[in-house]
Amino acid sequence: MTTWTAGDIVDQQGRTFVVTGANSGLGAEAAKALTNAGAHVILACRNVDKGRAVAVQLGERAEVRRLDLADLASVREFADSLDTLDVLVNNAGVMAVPLGRTADGFEMQIGTNHLGHFALTGMLLDKVTDRVVTMSSTMHKLGSIDLDDLNWERRTYRRWPAYGQSKLANLLFTYELQRRLSAAGSKVKALASHPGYASTNLQSHTESISTRVMALADPIIAQSAAMGALPMLYAATVPDASGGSYLGPSSMFETRGYPEVVGSNRKSHDENVARQLWSLSEQLTGINYDFGG
Repeated sequence: MTTWTAGDIVDQQGRTFVVTGANSGLGAEAAKALTNAGAHVILACRNVDKGRAVAVQLGERAEVRRLDLADLASVREFADSLDTLDVLVNNAGVMAVPLGRTADGFEMQIGTNHLGHFALTGMLLDKVTDRVVTMSSTMHKLGSIDLDDLNWERRTYRRWPAYGQSKLANLLFTYELQRRLSAAGSKVKALASHPGYASTNLQSHTESISTRVMALADPIIAQSAAMGALPMLYAATVPDASGGSYLGPSSMFETRGYPEVVGSNRKSHDENVARQLWSLSEQLTGINYDFGG
């Protein structure tokens, strides 16, 4: 696994992938690699014009559909437009942004990064034939799940802990989804990934000094978006990748390198918190998962 690249993706002809946030960065790189491997890729983007600019470069195997994860009505409209897919890649996200609210009143980071993808996955799960891959981050280690104030309505908002909470939620969701799929006897798998420190435009939207600091650090530390997309691509395409696994870069404390299975912190494996977060997420989004049991 230590030298696995996009060139090692097995033939994906006849398979359909949905990649959220595929209009730039890691999502665009993943869409490029998947179409090159023969897949049909649906670029699920809030900014359709930017998505189309990417799709034009990728050719006839790529198509664009609008998806705003910060608006549950948009999530439902997108999900209703699909008949079947093989792999759902929950890649889109926002990072360390100022306090804001989604269309449904959720704090922007937990609302976009977790609740939007939670709702999307729930709406699409019976149409997925192979697996669900969700993007997390090493910054999950900064997070704690506050089940009494998930949306930062009473706490003093802090952008980085809020980001960490959303990325921890991504892992708790993935591990709990795999447990529930296994219990139901489903062949669908749930996996998570993180890109290490990859140079993307995600860092340019914090509207804080963090943007300037990361701009200075990027040329020295960051790996390319193409390299950052490899753990996600491995999780999405390698036939024997195990459900419930977490993929990340292999070198320099998981900041860069080729993909491998990595670990996550103790909080991400707390099954009690995972169950409570799942129930709260169903309550907040109005989406109740059906595992056919």
